[in-house]
Amino acid sequence: MRNPILKQIGTVFIPVSNIEKARDWYCDILGLNTDREIQFGHLYVIPMEGTGIVLDSRIYSEERVFRTPAFHFNTENIDEAFRFMSNKGVNLITDIENNHYFNFKDPDGNILMICRC
Repeated sequence: MRNPILKQIGTVFIPVSNIEKARDWYCDILGLNTDREIQFGHLYVIPMEGTGIVLDSRIYSEERVFRTPAFHFNTENIDEAFRFMSNKGVNLITDIENNHYFNFKDPDGNILMICRC
């Protein structure tokens, strides 16, 4: 029997408290326009290459924020990415570790990672 489950991740849902503020913050750090529609009053689909990200204010609670990174954003230049995020005033919670990655928090306290690919 053929396995019907694909070896792919479709979308990661991120719990956010305010969908408009989260949309603006994520689009700012990713260099995207905020011209997509908020769906159903609580979902914002961030246009990504590969695995998608959906911001969801309906699933938000302090207990549901990511306490460890569930995924990482890729970068080709970890030093440049670190400076960029620092200059944006992002809450950086680690320095660059092993010349490979660093962790930061979004405005809701979700811990995320940027990793050199």
